[in-house]
Amino acid sequence: MRLVISETIGTRCIVAEDGQKLHDAVVGHLRDKEDVFLDFSEVRQFASPFFNFSIGQLLNDVSEENLRKFLHLEGLNETGRIVVDRVIANASRYQNNEDYRKIVDDILEQQARGED
Repeated sequence: MRLVISETIGTRCIVAEDGQKLHDAVVGHLRDKEDVFLDFSEVRQFASPFFNFSIGQLLNDVSEENLRKFLHLEGLNETGRIVVDRVIANASRYQNNEDYRKIVDDILEQQARGED
């Protein structure tokens, strides 16, 4: 599968909703261990929420090993690559470290309740 991100999402990969759309488009292919090529060559703006929802969330469905094996990111500039690497590292840590997961979940719950 190949997706040109500028044609499917646009030239700004920032918001979680767009990340969710990308996630939904590729997750089945990755579950089936199919190669997925994402072409970011025309995209210039990136933010963590987009990658948290599009790529980080994939670790709920596929192993980090298979994610790295079957997901191919093309044309991603250095800023985008740094953000993706950080998102994958954090998502992997969340998935594989129960203590870290509890801390993150507690913080998110406090934020949802409006506590500091």
